[in-house]
Amino acid sequence: MSNDPGGERSDEGSEAQHPDEEPDTQRPGEGSEAQHPDEEPDAQRPGKDAEFGEVPPETAPALDPELFAALEATLLGQAPHLSRLDVIAQTGVTPERARDLWLSLGFPSPASDDEVLFTDEDVEAVRLLGDLVDGGIVDPRTEFALTRSMGRSFSRLAEWEIAEVAAMLVQHQIPLDMAEIEPIIARTLPTLTSLQEYVWRRHLANAAGRLLLNADADAVVQTVGFADIVGYTRRTRSLSAEELADMVERFESTVNTVISDHGGRIIKTIGDEVLFVVDDQVAAGHIALALAGAHKADEEFPEVRVGMAHGRVLARLGDVFGETVNIASRLTSIARPGRVLANRELAEALKERESEFRVRRARTTPVKGYSRLETWAIKEPKAARTP
Repeated sequence: MSNDPGGERSDEGSEAQHPDEEPDTQRPGEGSEAQHPDEEPDAQRPGKDAEFGEVPPETAPALDPELFAALEATLLGQAPHLSRLDVIAQTGVTPERARDLWLSLGFPSPASDDEVLFTDEDVEAVRLLGDLVDGGIVDPRTEFALTRSMGRSFSRLAEWEIAEVAAMLVQHQIPLDMAEIEPIIARTLPTLTSLQEYVWRRHLANAAGRLLLNADADAVVQTVGFADIVGYTRRTRSLSAEELADMVERFESTVNTVISDHGGRIIKTIGDEVLFVVDDQVAAGHIALALAGAHKADEEFPEVRVGMAHGRVLARLGDVFGETVNIASRLTSIARPGRVLANRELAEALKERESEFRVRRARTTPVKGYSRLETWAIKEPKAARTP
């Protein structure tokens, strides 16, 4: 799956041998991977939830309204008692702005202006965001992009946290009763709040050291990489939900460790693929080789292909955009399983480190958006021969 809407993924691409490149011994099963006749191309997959299309859909049981109301009040710190018109009256914002802010956070619009959905904290949040805009800290042109980014990030985190609590309730056979649940929330919520603030502050400190020095730059120069699970759709057809969860967890935990340990940063994980950036080109090369070779060291880790490009990148609200990102995506789509492809700029930098990398020119390949995309194979250096 690509970071740009027109991204392609094909298991039919192959990394061609350049005439000057020394041949490698082909591993069994390596090379072009045929598309399963019934398999959707990766670029067209609607998402990993769709992998379980063969499972008959079931209607989820509705939570008891009284239990939900009590649970909502406990989590929000207060029972909802304000309508949208109340929030507008107390904050002075226009109805359009109130609606847009609520939607940008990822919540559905109230069914009517009289529906009681909000608390005093919602009023305060609107005021705080207004203070940031009025104080010149947040550009009015990007405030909704900020709230969208916050909404998406916290939505995903909240889903995971509640799923963990739900699994614990099932495991210990705890009934869905507020008398049982409220003590768990009282014990857990402050801990999670403190932990989330700690992680956020740590990332603030880390980002400040990088970004404040380039605050006036429209774009920065970085290496962008994609690591993509080979044959993800075909593989998931034979896995149970538990087995798929184990595979995804192994993939995400391994790539997180490898990328973080070499000073890289994960931009996002999209089901079967991770997008990352690295400031240092040599570190990027080591990340790519470690990910591409992880399957050899651990057969439970899915085989991946890696594409990387070095160049100017537009970084915006935690995501990255631009031609460098597109090229990295295209290179990933044509890399062979367990291999790394790079653009010329990255290859030139890694060529100078012969003791760490073996860089060979590969075939110039036509891909979507590029009639002649130069590709370079990045490999481990050959082991020294013993006399």
